[in-house]
Amino acid sequence: MTALEDSDPFTLFDAWFAEAKASEVNDPNAMSLATATVDGKPSVRMVLLKDRDARGFVFYTNFHSRKGGELAANGQAALLFHWKSLRRQIRIEGGIAEVTPAEADDYFHSRPRDSQLGAWASLQSEPMAERFELERRMANYTAQYAGKPVPRPAHWSGYRVIPDNFEFWLDRPFRLHERITFARAANGWRAGRLYP
Repeated sequence: MTALEDSDPFTLFDAWFAEAKASEVNDPNAMSLATATVDGKPSVRMVLLKDRDARGFVFYTNFHSRKGGELAANGQAALLFHWKSLRRQIRIEGGIAEVTPAEADDYFHSRPRDSQLGAWASLQSEPMAERFELERRMANYTAQYAGKPVPRPAHWSGYRVIPDNFEFWLDRPFRLHERITFARAANGWRAGRLYP
């Protein structure tokens, strides 16, 4: 087996992510997040990776958003990191779990104050007749919390994607790419290869 296949998938992710942070101009932590309704209708959007630990990959959102509703109904998700400058991508699939309230509080209070207020002001994914509605709500919450800390809304928190599968894709000439897979097994990870 090659060195790639001998790696732990989290260790390999960390190595590739470090290279991406050094080479990608914008948002090396950007990832596509795919969710699905309870009956399997998929949707995908870009979010930002905010933490990575031994349990999985964390992002934050409004639980009332479309993705929040889909994750509540169908607790499976898929992530895709694509780093064009490195000609690499990583796919991750698995179940989800909410982060702890302490984790959510810590991250929420690390955000800029206007982002904290925006979490209150935005009725994420709901129809909005005109932008002024959002601006008015933002002004109202700015006044409400003037001179006070902004509490984290109960409907705003994070999810951790807990991987069952990884696929590391590396561009090669003539479309003869490398695809290294890791599947969760009883005693760790089972590595394999796929045809390009």
